[in-house]
Amino acid sequence: MSKKKQQTIAKRNRERAIEEKRRLKRERKQAEREAVRSGEPSPFAAEYAQRIERAGGEPEPADSEQTPGEGEAAQPAAVPADGV
Repeated sequence: MSKKKQQTIAKRNRERAIEEKRRLKRERKQAEREAVRSGEPSPFAAEYAQRIERAGGEPEPADSEQTPGEGEAAQPAAVPADGV
């Protein structure tokens, strides 16, 4: 497989991971809105409380977890000082 095809496949995989993450976030927000409308506690309140406890009282962002390889793709390639 050529390098260009490998890059394209990797790009597609990254895009799919992002789409999945966004879809899950939309579903979660919708579930929270429905719970508020019906007067029930948020189905994710317990999970949020556990994250706060683990962080020692400081809430940590929900997006702190990265899928393998996600952070690597966001890093630009190092360019030598001579520009070659």
